[in-house]
Amino acid sequence: MPTIPQEHPKEHHDHETLKFPEGFLWGSATSAYQVEGNNIHADWEDFKSAGTACDQYNRYESDFELARELNHNAHRLSIEWSRIEPKENEFDEAEIEHYRKVLQNLKTKGFTVMLTLWHFTLPKWVADKGGWENGATPKYFERFVKKIVPYISDYVDLWVTLNEPGVYIYETYVERVWPHAKKSWLGQVKTFLNLTSAHKKAYKFLHKTYPAGKPVGIANNILSFEVSHKHSIREQIAVFLNDIFDNHLFYLFTKGAHDFLGINYYFHIRLRNNDLIPRKMEIGQTHDVSDLGWEIYPEGIFEVLTDLADDIPIYITECGIASTNDDRRNRFLIAYLQEVARAIKSGVNVRGFFYWSLIDNFEWQMGFEPRFGLVEMDYKTMERHIRPSALVYTDIIQHNGIPHSLLRFIGHTVQAEEVLEKRQKEIEKEIENHQ
Repeated sequence: MPTIPQEHPKEHHDHETLKFPEGFLWGSATSAYQVEGNNIHADWEDFKSAGTACDQYNRYESDFELARELNHNAHRLSIEWSRIEPKENEFDEAEIEHYRKVLQNLKTKGFTVMLTLWHFTLPKWVADKGGWENGATPKYFERFVKKIVPYISDYVDLWVTLNEPGVYIYETYVERVWPHAKKSWLGQVKTFLNLTSAHKKAYKFLHKTYPAGKPVGIANNILSFEVSHKHSIREQIAVFLNDIFDNHLFYLFTKGAHDFLGINYYFHIRLRNNDLIPRKMEIGQTHDVSDLGWEIYPEGIFEVLTDLADDIPIYITECGIASTNDDRRNRFLIAYLQEVARAIKSGVNVRGFFYWSLIDNFEWQMGFEPRFGLVEMDYKTMERHIRPSALVYTDIIQHNGIPHSLLRFIGHTVQAEEVLEKRQKEIEKEIENHQ
């Protein structure tokens, strides 16, 4: 029987703000097709049109002002290839000037600008020629990059050549829910190789043209994998192979062509050995999930950051939750950023965090129903409404860290007495209602 100490040990508790590195980038992200509206030359228009979307094409100044008021010091956005080159080798100078003004506006407001050159959509003429399966498309993309970059380079601090190449392949060839969908292993291989080629061509051009160097990378969707049974060799092998294929393969094929790693993190996947080949475990009934059924698993972002850490800067280029319950977004922000801070403390060179998304927007085949925004969209009036989570994020940015009091969102410092007192009142109300 253990002996009872004469004196209880003193509580050891740190109430200091959980700090991030000096110069850390805090912002949010959007993509052109998802927010601008009326991108009539994009291939998605004939598949599932975004229509007027958020009308950011005309409202970008006020949206950027919102982000500035929320204390963001960085912003990630994309430009629309189909606007700039609506017909093959015919460039729209008015659209080029539009994007120059958009980026200039961000810089005059003091933002660090991260620009994505390709975020899923293609000009219709590129799609008609076979899209990314066509071996000529990397050259078309290179020509587009060479045309647009000289006009806008003064207003860009970090370049993202491609957004989530793996997701593009998965949604087109595996799920087959995106434009030009079909079942084709050869199509997957061609698309993958052409996307790696496109990145390398853009990377080479940007560094050759601007040798002083503005960092160039991609935004890659990175998944956290876990076995369901820790002693299952088959599940462990499946986790290893899935991790290599989904998280490392593009980097391996483009080795030496990344100045930073851009990580989009949304998914944690458990593999269960209930067949010859371990399969994804359905978690909707057993774990906390977003409105889209994606598991809420903060520890996963720590795992992927430490896995990819290799003396190269990392930016979290997307991370967010689809939820109409903004309290969940608050808990999400605190829990995930805690894990980012833990990764930094363990030596990972994380330099910025971009929440997805600044505003609710068009979420591809899922339409407008998912609500990711720090700012709520009323799609009928186009009015923007700041959610409380946006103000929590502002507090974090102002302190360049997580103040101890914000940990209450995830239950830290909540005392048993106040919970039990509230519960007692609930019980009394239940009894009263049944009488």
